[in-house]
Amino acid sequence: MNEKNQGEGNREADRRYRQGVRETVRETTEDERAERARELTPEELEEAQRAERDGLERKRSNSSEREI
Repeated sequence: MNEKNQGEGNREADRRYRQGVRETVRETTEDERAERARELTPEELEEAQRAERDGLERKRSNSSEREI
């Protein structure tokens, strides 16, 4: 693996990512991938809920400041 700075786009990381995606698609069914995507660890679930709350709070505060 080449650790050299590749600038704006890291081609090596992109290649590894794309290879992993191809392997996942080849080795699993669409239903299996959908099921895995729905499964969150307790930490991931807490983080997602926190991000949703934060987003809603920002939306509410910004929407009340708009001029019509």
